[in-house]
Formats: sequence, structure tokens, C-alpha cells
Amino acid sequence: MRLEGRTALVTGGGTGIGAAIVRRFAAEGATVWSMGRRLEALEASGGKPIAGDIADADDRRRALEQTGPLDVLVNNAGLGDADWDATIAVNLTAAHRLADAAADGLAARRGAIVNVSSVAALVAGPGAPQYAVSKAALVMLTKSLAVTLGPRGVRANAICPGWVRTPMADSEMAALGSDTEAAYREVTRHVPLRRPAQPDEVATAALFLASGEASYISGAVLTVDGGMTAVDLGSLAFGAE
Repeated sequence: MRLEGRTALVTGGGTGIGAAIVRRFAAEGATVWSMGRRLEALEASGGKPIAGDIADADDRRRALEQTGPLDVLVNNAGLGDADWDATIAVNLTAAHRLADAAADGLAARRGAIVNVSSVAALVAGPGAPQYAVSKAALVMLTKSLAVTLGPRGVRANAICPGWVRTPMADSEMAALGSDTEAAYREVTRHVPLRRPAQPDEVATAALFLASGEASYISGAVLTVDGGMTAVDLGSLAFGAE
């Protein structure tokens, strides 16, 4: 029960990685508040639901009024294919504003912030520059929070998942064809572990960073990508598939 007696807020907690984090934190004893735009999905994830738009200042304020001081803040909410302004507003600005608003409560409890970024923060792919830029900026925001809030006892770390089997990723697989399984095999064929992650595997990383087991880890960027960003693409022609 690594989070027993602690209070956590997970944004984007209704589906995918967020829902897995909500379930894992609750299983470890935390009181978990789950924020997102769809109440039905939030209720299904098992946390205490807060229906709202993380990019809306009034909704953020209302959320923190409901939760009270936090031990853990997980900025997981994100957009994939939206336009530039909307993507930056959700993936970056909302995370910054929420962390800033929660800072006093986190400091009082010597709490932790976990920001869910992406390997898109570390390596560039074709298209959707707004997503990669927002996630790269989220990594630097994490480091800035670690430096700014560290003297007050607050740790801040980032997770950079690779391909994870989520509804969002499933929709991206559809762009490669009607066979979802074949699409996942294609996008992970050069990933050393040769498969996408399950949401629970990312949730395990979030739990570690939120818990006392990571008590001296702050400003870190943890890739959960099956070895994807370790691959030297230029050398693949010389190695075995």
C-alpha cells in the first residue's frame, strides 16, 4: 500500500493511461480523483470523478477545491490531432497552471508531480509538430518545476511512453489499415521488445515516481518505450531483424 492515506488527482483519468493510473493508485491505498470531460468514462475508471475541461481555469479551480491539498498530481490529459493552440493549451499550459495552483498543498505534504509526456518529446516523427513541441515543452516544464519546487519538498518527474495500447493509439492504427494488430506490429517492428506497452505498464512507472520509493528522484525523465529511443536507426541495415 505505497500510497495509503494520500490524495491524488489524475487528469485525463477516464481512459487509457490515465484510467490505468487511477486504478493502480487506488489499489495502493490512495484517494484518487479523476478529472476529464466525460463523466461516464471517469466513473468507469473507479476514481472520484470530476467532470471538467482541464484547459478551463474555472474547472481547474473547482477541481482543486474538491480534492483539497494533494499528495500527488498526475498531469496526464493530452490531445493528439488537435490544432496548435488547442494542443498547447491542454498538453502544456493546463499542466503548468494546475501545478502552480496545487503547489502550496503539494509543498505542505511534500508531494510529487508526475507529468505524462511522450517519446515524441525526444525524437521527431512526420506530421503533428504541435504534439511533439507540446510534449517536449512538458519535459522542460517538469525540470523547471523540480528546480522551483524542490526547496519546498516537492518532486517533479516526467514519463515518456512509446506506443501504448489505448483508444487514442487504436485510432492512429486505423490510419495504417483496417487490421489493428497488424498496424501495431508494423509500428513496433524496430522496437527492441517488439510490442506496444499496456497502460498498466505505464501506470507502474507513475506509481514508482509518485511513491516514497522515488524519494530522491526529481527532474528525471523516465522512458517507458520498450527500448524504442535506444535504437540507432542508421545501423538497422547492419543488424538482425
